[in-house]
Amino acid sequence: MLYVGCPIWSFKGWVGNFYPKGTKPAEFLFQYARRLTDIEGNTTFYAVPSRETLGNWVEQTPATFRFCPKVPKAISHEGKLADNIDKALGFVDVMRGLGARLGPMFLQLPPRFSPNLLADLQTFLSLWPADVRLAVEVRHLDWFDSPHDEALDALLTEHNMARVTIDTRPIRSLQGDKLLAGSTYESLLEARERKPDVPVVPKRTSDFVFVRYIGHPDMEINRPFLEEWGSYFSSQIKSGANVFMFCHSPDNMIAPYLCKELHRLVANDVDIPPLPWDEIKPDIPGQPTLF
Repeated sequence: MLYVGCPIWSFKGWVGNFYPKGTKPAEFLFQYARRLTDIEGNTTFYAVPSRETLGNWVEQTPATFRFCPKVPKAISHEGKLADNIDKALGFVDVMRGLGARLGPMFLQLPPRFSPNLLADLQTFLSLWPADVRLAVEVRHLDWFDSPHDEALDALLTEHNMARVTIDTRPIRSLQGDKLLAGSTYESLLEARERKPDVPVVPKRTSDFVFVRYIGHPDMEINRPFLEEWGSYFSSQIKSGANVFMFCHSPDNMIAPYLCKELHRLVANDVDIPPLPWDEIKPDIPGQPTLF
């Protein structure tokens, strides 16, 4: 199974292209979930939603949709992980309100979290509820070198947890810079500065794959990367894994279209359910395709 989505659903710039003309902010999630199949829940990094809010999210999405919440900053970035396990369990308890729509959560560790803190991570993961899937993202570069690389993979495999792959290669490309201008170019420069530049080495440590793709504003720059990921995802799905893919772009505009193209590439090779978006008749006459 392939799930594809973006890091947000509330974006006014999508009205009239990704969303129908006239879509109101209160309708954004409903329209989003009629087109894509998961969401990278970055808002939970800053605040835990109320149970009422979760109920509203459930009402606006189909049963096949998956929310993938980020573990709150108060847990991942403040003190030792093990000291925050009670907060983590409380967060999990709240997010269970999503029911079947709860996808894998992800723990994004800060750049300061080095392999010297492996024991802390071990303790935290051992206390994480076994029935709630978790993906772990590391940013300290030492995690990508031996023997820390193998130690992390072994730990995640032991707990059937995924190792997050974040791919920022597209925004490192200088090839399309001269084609961009204004706010789009500024957003690209900001993304280069803000997003981690870490090795892209996909690792399978669980029964699901979790990838965060930071796309370039120029669609053609993305093509070889999307083809690479499409081939990888096809192989993983064939071997029984579920894939959760999240497409970003510096100014958000093309992120949904990256998802659509990636789904098309995988569907050409593997029998997967159609993307809901493909079954919606465009409400914009002559709406151009970006590929």
